[in-house]
This record gives sequence, C-alpha cells and structure tokens, in this order.
Amino acid sequence: MPYMAVVPPSPLVLSFETARSRVEEHAEGLRPRGKELVELLDSAGCVLAEPVSADRDFPPFPRATRDGYALQASDLTHFPARLNVIGEIKAGGLAAIELEGGQAVSIMTGAAVPPGADAVVMVEFTAREGDQVTITKGIEAGGNIVPAGAEAKRGEKLLTPGIRLDHASIAMAASVGRSRLLVYSRPRVAVLSTGDEIVDIDVPPGPTQIRNSNSYSLAAQIRAAGGEPWLLPIAPDRPGRLRELIAEGLEADLLLLTGGVSMGKYDLVEPALEELGAEFFFTGVQIQPGRPVVFGRVPSRKKYFFGLPGNPVSTMVTFELFARPMVEALAGRLPGKLIFLRARLKSEIKSKTGLKRFLPAILSGEFEQAEVELAGWQGSGDIASVARANCYAVIPADREHIAAGEWIPVLIR
Repeated sequence: MPYMAVVPPSPLVLSFETARSRVEEHAEGLRPRGKELVELLDSAGCVLAEPVSADRDFPPFPRATRDGYALQASDLTHFPARLNVIGEIKAGGLAAIELEGGQAVSIMTGAAVPPGADAVVMVEFTAREGDQVTITKGIEAGGNIVPAGAEAKRGEKLLTPGIRLDHASIAMAASVGRSRLLVYSRPRVAVLSTGDEIVDIDVPPGPTQIRNSNSYSLAAQIRAAGGEPWLLPIAPDRPGRLRELIAEGLEADLLLLTGGVSMGKYDLVEPALEELGAEFFFTGVQIQPGRPVVFGRVPSRKKYFFGLPGNPVSTMVTFELFARPMVEALAGRLPGKLIFLRARLKSEIKSKTGLKRFLPAILSGEFEQAEVELAGWQGSGDIASVARANCYAVIPADREHIAAGEWIPVLIR
C-alpha cells in the first residue's frame, strides 16, 4: 500500500513578529536540565546557575583614579597654591599617613587615599620642587576619588543566575575570589538532515547530490548559543526510517530537522511528525529566506522541534531567528528580545513586497560611519554569500525600493 502523507489540518503561516513572539512565549517556560561546578576559565560561554556576591566592599578603600597629589580641597583657594609633600602612596601600598591642612601626598592611580584627604589633583596641574608642590588648578571635594563601597557593598549581588559568562563576568568572579562557578549544563540538541540528495561530507557526492553542510552549520550555531550538538545520520526519503530517526532525535532536549518541510512530494517531515502526535505552533513564516520553517512540540515526549528549510542560507537564518532562543533557554539563559542595529545603506535595494527579508550583507565603515550592502547572493542555496557576509540586511515587507543612504535594520551574524 503506498504511503499516504498526513498533513497538519490547517497551515499556520504567521508574520515574522508573531512567530518570533510565539517562540519566545514557549522559551520562557523551559528549564535547564542540570547544573555542574566548573573551573572559572572553563565557565566561559556557559550560563551562570548561582548568584555571585561581593566578598567585601568594592573598592575596599577610597581609591585614587589619577596619578597626582592627595590633599584637602579647601587648601586650594588661591593660585598658585603651595603645599608640603609628606609622603608617597603607590597602588597596593598602605595609606599609613594622616594628612592635615596645608599638606599633600604623592599618589598613584589605584592607590588608597590617606585619611584626611578628600581630593586628588592630577599631576598635570602640579609642579614638584623638593618637599613642596605647586598646584595651578582647583578641585572640589571628592574629585578623582572613588569612595569605599561605591561600586558594591559587601554581600551585594554582582552576577545574576541566567547570564552568559563572558570576559567581563569572569573578571568579576575572579575579583571576588571565585575559582569555580556553578553553571547550567549545556542542553543536548539533536540535528537531523533529510533527503536522498544529501551525503556525508567525507563521501564523494553523485552528479545530483550535495554534501551535508547544514548539520555542521547548525552544530556551530548550537555551540555558540550554549548547546551541545548531536548529529544524527542523514534521513533518507523513506517514511519509516525518517520516523525512526525523528523518534531518536526526540530523546534530546531539542530536535532540529533540516529539509523536507516544503510542499513537494518528498517533503515528508511534517507528516512524520504528525504521526508521532506532534502539535504545530506554526508551519510557515512570512520571511525570505526560510518561509517553510516549522515549530512545534510532541506532547507525549514533552519535547520541542523545529523543521528548518533545507537550503543552507534558510537553515542558518531560521536558526538565528527562531531556534536560538529555545537553545538559550534550555541552557539556562535569561530570555531576551531580538535586537536589530541600524546602518546606512551603501547601494540601493529593489525588492518585492509581502515578505520580510533577511539578506546576507556586509557591514563596513569606520568608527560611527557604519555602512551596509548586500553580499550579492544567488538565492537561499548560496553558502558562499553567507561566508562572505557578516550580517543580514533586514528589508521590511512593505518596501520594494530602498535608496542608497537610507538607514536600515541590520541583524549581526
């Protein structure tokens, strides 16, 4: 008996904004699967699973922010002012000098300001002659000093669970003496590429076959989002084997499928998912590339899946727009909104209306003069254009012409 495809009862093709919001709503309900204690340097890129608090006041002493002279600001009423230099304090040295009126202490950036001083005059406005310093510019009390505890009080929370640990947060943890951190375990994300035209990268392709680039681009994107990729064997265009591999992929925390989600005779992914009891939250989005993207869940397994279009650019774009927030949520990251930057268009763009477009583009320029232009792509199978690109130019659905010099939204890759 020939295989009869079971099609989801009503296609759900949403606007980009509605589809993205739907993904975010489901992502908010996800929880990471576990926690682990790792060495501080190994925590880079992981998501923090515990608060990190100050173990003492920051700074623990009034800190000089400039090289110069610590003094009492009230001594600077007439210029040039001359004060007696009674000592020197370097960074890390003890502020064992108590300063009185008419006196100054030579001090270095980062050093503890001595008792009695309430300002630091920059060395550029001073001239030293033996044990005296001449000062040519006044300063208010508190100038060039960070008070003790101004940055954080002892016990104050400095890092919050749910943040992705980067160089700044690792520096913060190191500053409070944390050599190890509790982080969320990386979620396991299954990747299943489908189609008889796909072969493994170490297999010579036939005249009408292509190598499996999608699994590898997705693996890299999954790792960048905080997940651990699990590459499944390529699924052939045979319903039984496809169902077996989908069922295997649903053992992971999240399943990503590529290919087989359009309307062709051999687009078998949605029927196979339907037979496994899947519910679909959308089966298409009004974007290019990536219109046939599918998002849903298999309730019996309590697992989510995405069916991503098989064209390589579509696969990459739809992961960034829709799958990334689910991976990040499973990794324990606090939910965030998609933010577009803006850049001035270098060359005009002509487009068709009706779909929001995310086109490979090159962001260039210097300093504040950002410019963007399309990477000259040949459609959603053009991997070379994405390799050249460093962003996506975002073209609104209602624009068919954008003139050079206009500011347009940009999604950084």
